[in-house]
Amino acid sequence: MSFGNKVKVARGEMRRLFPDTPLQLNNYLSNLYDSEIFLKREDLSPVRSYKIRGAFNAIRAHIAKDPSIQEFVCASAGNHAQGVAYCCAYFNLKGTIFMPVTTPQQKISRTKAFGGKNIDVKLFGDYFDQTLKEAIEFANKNSGIFIPPFDNANVIEGQATVMSEIIDQMPDRKSPDLVLLAVGGGGLASGMVKYARYKSLTNDFLFAEPKGAASLHAALSKQKIVRLKKTNNFVDGASVAEIGKLNFSILKTFSTEDVKVIEEDRVCSTMIEMLNNEGIVLEPAGALAIDALKDLKASELIGKKIVCVVSGGNFDFERLPDVKERALRVTGLKKYVILRLPQRPGALKDFLNLLGPDDDISRFEYLKKSARNFGSVLIGIETTTASNFEKLFNRMTESGFTFEDITDNQALKEFVI
Repeated sequence: MSFGNKVKVARGEMRRLFPDTPLQLNNYLSNLYDSEIFLKREDLSPVRSYKIRGAFNAIRAHIAKDPSIQEFVCASAGNHAQGVAYCCAYFNLKGTIFMPVTTPQQKISRTKAFGGKNIDVKLFGDYFDQTLKEAIEFANKNSGIFIPPFDNANVIEGQATVMSEIIDQMPDRKSPDLVLLAVGGGGLASGMVKYARYKSLTNDFLFAEPKGAASLHAALSKQKIVRLKKTNNFVDGASVAEIGKLNFSILKTFSTEDVKVIEEDRVCSTMIEMLNNEGIVLEPAGALAIDALKDLKASELIGKKIVCVVSGGNFDFERLPDVKERALRVTGLKKYVILRLPQRPGALKDFLNLLGPDDDISRFEYLKKSARNFGSVLIGIETTTASNFEKLFNRMTESGFTFEDITDNQALKEFVI
């Protein structure tokens, strides 16, 4: 059976679980970029992520091949776990989900809710590599079937159904000019690209990766799979240290110019923007494709039909203060300074008098007395316009205050902010 027919079958079987996710023309983004921007709303799937597609298709394929299978196993700290759990409950089969000990309670609770009595969640290891190894060993010892998150043919076919739906949902069923999507391990990207090639579509693809886990960009730059020595897990749905082997075999024809590497903090500004303006709740990985629009030239946007795949909306609102903080910093509306404050009456008042009408102190903390007559103070300042800081810093310098802006000092931020 051809790849296209396999995707067609997978999509048909998937309708037993949930309908096609919507492809919505977004007026806010379309007006902002003078183009027609459509959002493929994978955040509206039953588990608020496209991951249910690959999990369902892989489990379905195994059951069709061997109906006697009783247990499925996976390792995941988030969306893949929820997809496997949901499918185990649907097929009424046992599922064992391995998650790192450091997994937030919200994700553990949601996974248990989707799987119900059919699943068992096991917490193991501080890091995902440890969790993955334990899950595979468990599956081998207990005759369970391990469901990989991305590096698997059945998973890729399942994720390819996203592209199949997009084609049918586009106005006049015409292919979009450009498709933007996030990349982690490469399951969604390889599936969509392979299906587009099967259909001989002419649309371009643009991939978005977080700066702290740009495994596809690293692989394309070396023309071989590269394992990143260190990753930043903030964009947890796309923070993968190594692109999948099967996935890279499909994606290796692209160049590094086809991958936008995006600062984690900038993703936060897009999350806040979409929440405030459109009421759409996005997880960090779900905002990557929309954020990548900021890096495109006007000639790449104006008058074009563009699809952004919203890959997920599993957001724990306990993270909202951190997301807001990062968004303010990256947009230049919040800064941290260490001020050397004279230990004399009126010194603090002199500093406060330098603040503008839109400047607000969000944090004030004495760190230590660096000398007999001076003390070091950590000050967080928020304002309404980024240019206000240049004016404030000029006034501070002219008044004789000694200070250091540590907003972008990564080493200091880790310890004092």
